Amino acid sequence: MGRLDGKVAIITGAAGGQGAMEAKLFAKESAKVVITDVNDEALEKVAGEVKAAGGQALALKHNVTSAEDWQTVVDSAMKEFGKIDILVNNAGVTGQIRQNIEEMDISNWDKIMDINAKGAFLGTKAVIPEMKKSERGSIVNISSLSGIYGIGNPAYNSSKGAVRQLTKNVALDYAGSGIRVNSVHPGTIETSMVEAFVGEGNKEGREAALQGIPLNTLGQSEDVAYGVLYLASDESKFVTGIELIIDGGSILQ
Repeated sequence: MGRLDGKVAIITGAAGGQGAMEAKLFAKESAKVVITDVNDEALEKVAGEVKAAGGQALALKHNVTSAEDWQTVVDSAMKEFGKIDILVNNAGVTGQIRQNIEEMDISNWDKIMDINAKGAFLGTKAVIPEMKKSERGSIVNISSLSGIYGIGNPAYNSSKGAVRQLTKNVALDYAGSGIRVNSVHPGTIETSMVEAFVGEGNKEGREAALQGIPLNTLGQSEDVAYGVLYLASDESKFVTGIELIIDGGSILQ
């Protein structure tokens, strides 16, 4: 028996990085996973790996900024598995990490806000009616350390700050319906999204990043995935509206 035995989870942005790790970990802990991404080829590979390990997975191409796509995902999950217990709003984009507001154009701002903030809003809005029927559910929104402090890209920070506040609003509004909503705030995690900034090929950037992490190591996808697993599981049944920071101690400085 796994930590998510009998549960059905939707995980967005699951074609790679943290999302793929969450999908595999959830399946390992006995959840049935509905994984979504715009990169359907990579997504199918992740689904294949889940199934090869004995898990159940449904892969769906999905634009998180589309309300119609979200309804399709919810309808497909209900048809395939009969319920929705967990939503992980993981899909996101970074933009240029170091950029001030004068350098940013409107189209870049809109893209980041749409995927990061609007995507979480639409996903939350789409699953709540089904969760209300069963009077239980866990929504985990992947924000960022950047949603708390001010260094970095203004659109990315603003979008992740919006996710942080959306989490608290929905957590309060739907606690009476048995729906828990929490946010996760990773620091610097070694994924393809930040490879150009802190990868092995950028020694200067990597060293600068490490100087800002008291534990002196970059985070890995599994570090975030295990935090998400806790919030998704019944182990956190008395936890809602929190910010789970997973950053190696960066916020302490």
